[in-house]
Amino acid sequence: MKVKPINAHQQSPVEMDGANGVSMRMLIGPEDSAPNFHMRHFTVQPGGHTPHHEHDYEHEVLILSGAAVVKSAAGDRSAARHDVVFVPANEKHQFVNDGDQPLEFICLIPAPEDCAR
Repeated sequence: MKVKPINAHQQSPVEMDGANGVSMRMLIGPEDSAPNFHMRHFTVQPGGHTPHHEHDYEHEVLILSGAAVVKSAAGDRSAARHDVVFVPANEKHQFVNDGDQPLEFICLIPAPEDCAR
């Protein structure tokens, strides 16, 4: 079992094309031998955004603080503290911080197949 504060995990800038003002912490992942899911903590600075992208796996997201516009093919939706966002596989999406405080959220994704144990 692992018990560790969010801030004790290393935070790194997101270097993906299209990311601006985004950093991530891997809370539970390959180093924990987590075979099914990975949990990540993102911080998006005011005016920042994640890349506008898609992939073949779903996301489950919990907004911890701040305000966002979540962009998808279905249109833009507002999200704020304690909102839950489900992004289906292969849906183009983006999280944009449209507030004046950092946007923080937890994101769960399936572990890549090469992490299965």
